Amino acid sequence: MNTSIIKIAQATNVLSQFSPVFASQFHTSSALCRVVSGKYRITKKRDRPLTYEMANPPHYIAHRKSWNSWNTSSLKDGLRKSETAVEDEFIRRFINGTWHGLVCSEVIIKRQFNHIRIAAIMRRAVSPTKMYFLIGYTEELLSTWIQCPVTLELQTVDSYEDVVFKYI
Repeated sequence: MNTSIIKIAQATNVLSQFSPVFASQFHTSSALCRVVSGKYRITKKRDRPLTYEMANPPHYIAHRKSWNSWNTSSLKDGLRKSETAVEDEFIRRFINGTWHGLVCSEVIIKRQFNHIRIAAIMRRAVSPTKMYFLIGYTEELLSTWIQCPVTLELQTVDSYEDVVFKYI
């Protein structure tokens, strides 16, 4: 162990002789292996509601939670990778805009052959006739724009509180 310390000291002495600027910028510290992306920060009052999908961190995908887009274009030699990603983002934004304030969960997009199925959980805040109109409106416009059949698979709940899994 002493030999490794001596070698490090000798290396820093050699570096400082040749380049004083480099020696002053040479730092050694342990690596900080901390994963924080995709996790929600805990609030002081613990009043932030999380759904089941949001409560599980990203490393539990395929174990406790599933993907939000089901397609085969992301596989090796898959076709239309970028077009599929753009279409999925367009579908999510269109659903959230058309069903403004009614979407309680994340929009799940499933592609099977030439058919797109869209699943989501909605609040029962509008009348059934308006909901049937919005379903037909959404399916018809998306089918026309994307040029393949689109089906909405919706579940309804009374309020957003029914979807909350836990508070952080």
